[in-house]
Amino acid sequence: MRASRRPRLELNVQYAVSSRLLPARARLRKWAHAALAHDAQITVRIVGQSEARVLNRNYRGKDYATNVLTFVMRDTPPYEGDLVLCAPVVAREARAQGKKLVAHYAHLIVHGVLHLQGYDHEHEAEAQVMEKRETEIVTELGYPDPYGTDECGMMNEE
Repeated sequence: MRASRRPRLELNVQYAVSSRLLPARARLRKWAHAALAHDAQITVRIVGQSEARVLNRNYRGKDYATNVLTFVMRDTPPYEGDLVLCAPVVAREARAQGKKLVAHYAHLIVHGVLHLQGYDHEHEAEAQVMEKRETEIVTELGYPDPYGTDECGMMNEE
């Protein structure tokens, strides 16, 4: 039996903020690729609080900065879209939840890439499916279950 082809990923990364704590492009690529079932073209933009707040207000009607936003440009394979992560919110959440920052970024990239492929969490049944898939991917990457009780950090460093 022939193995299935690994999905092709075109990834553009934009850092609108600077910090030594931001994940490197190679990690972002690894995390995004792990969540892909089909080919995709994705832009990941890591922003500050003001840009995240404006985007969340303009596109979701919510006047606060959120951790990750997914903008779907093409909802069939090859998928196309943008993920916008707010660095200050991600860092604050990681501290508050006792998670390693790298593990939280990995989870949010996986979360956003799943949204890009049609996963959602608006209803309980959808949320259960999405969270189960997120947990599978994140733990396969070597990080703790983002929804579990073991939030101590990475299981194995790359």
